[in-house]
Amino acid sequence: MYILKTSAAFDSAHFLAGYNGKCANLHGHHWLIEAEAAADFLLESGEKRGMVIDFGDLKKAVRQLADAYDHALIYEQGSLKPATLAAMQDEHFRLIEVPYRPTAENFARAFYEALTAQGIPVRRMTVYETPENCASYEV
Repeated sequence: MYILKTSAAFDSAHFLAGYNGKCANLHGHHWLIEAEAAADFLLESGEKRGMVIDFGDLKKAVRQLADAYDHALIYEQGSLKPATLAAMQDEHFRLIEVPYRPTAENFARAFYEALTAQGIPVRRMTVYETPENCASYEV
């Protein structure tokens, strides 16, 4: 098995609605995402012969994914009161609504699905919420 790995980082805020702990409060992280692409065989022809995937293509896709979430408040659909949401929009805050609780576990799966939808042979997606704590998703 051949495995390539690359990473990118982004800064964003989130909170866990309905959680009984510190993470119920709005707070931020310097997230690090790692994507591992894998294949049993290398490409046999063309300009990418001898590769699993072009590192440039892999790095670009992971960087674009990180950039899409950078400097935003990521919140679960339905977790903000309409008046709060309207006030934040009026202030032109960058808001990203997701249909899941914004945990490292759910980000790992969502990012995995986003990359595989682009045809990238993702083996594992890992999301670091802190330098010591991460969650991975693989199939």
